[in-house]
Amino acid sequence: MNKIEQILKSDFIISIATFLEDEKLKDSIEKAVKNNGAKFVYMHPIDNVVLKSFYSQLIKYEVGSEEAISALLLNSFASNCDENSKNYLDDLDLGYISAESSAGEEEFEEAFENSLNSKIKTLIIGDDLVNHERVENIVKLLAIFKKYSDFNLVVLNEELEKKIDSCTNFDLEEIKDLKSFNGTLVYKLTEKNSDELLVSQTFANIAKVSNTNEVFIISKDEKIKKILKIDENLHGTIAILKTDEDIFSSYKYKQVKIEKVEA
Repeated sequence: MNKIEQILKSDFIISIATFLEDEKLKDSIEKAVKNNGAKFVYMHPIDNVVLKSFYSQLIKYEVGSEEAISALLLNSFASNCDENSKNYLDDLDLGYISAESSAGEEEFEEAFENSLNSKIKTLIIGDDLVNHERVENIVKLLAIFKKYSDFNLVVLNEELEKKIDSCTNFDLEEIKDLKSFNGTLVYKLTEKNSDELLVSQTFANIAKVSNTNEVFIISKDEKIKKILKIDENLHGTIAILKTDEDIFSSYKYKQVKIEKVEA
């Protein structure tokens, strides 16, 4: 069964670490909601307005906190874990990591309650995780989740899927304290290159730039030029950069400085 078919037959779906920009993927979730009465929990730092009409719950988490989110998923949905994993979960400071990640324990409890009557559950795992600095421990957490939950995994990145499927080392590390991502951030979507940088009004205000300004996006290693476009559906300090260029090639979120191009 391919990934789309798995989603189409599901009646409970969670997505993590993907903006779900792929049209086929998005359509398959929407069809599962319509045809199966599936409940869909969208988990991501950026709300995707296109999904609002069919997600039943949004869990927004902090940029970089995917390790903590994976641990919270494991704690909420896994059962009959091996002794080491049980001890690990018992020792987790759930209140602390949920506060750090800005994803409340009660939100995971709500998702669990909504899953109870479902027969075919699917967790969609996106490629935001691929270059995460804690990817090795995230892989272990998701491999344990796969083994001890009743979810099917749909992993969008082939390399990440192989790592999860082949993982046999369940010796989990402590959840690392969240790295601070202050200021203006860019989230890279790998699709057809666009001349625009999509931002919220809040982002534009902080960066002291205006709609249609030509701007430089400056990170530690790179500097590129785009046209700033205010999108009323975006909120907060994360901009969206659509590009197929080999830039910002590490973790998909990048702390950046924005400078107006002077005429």
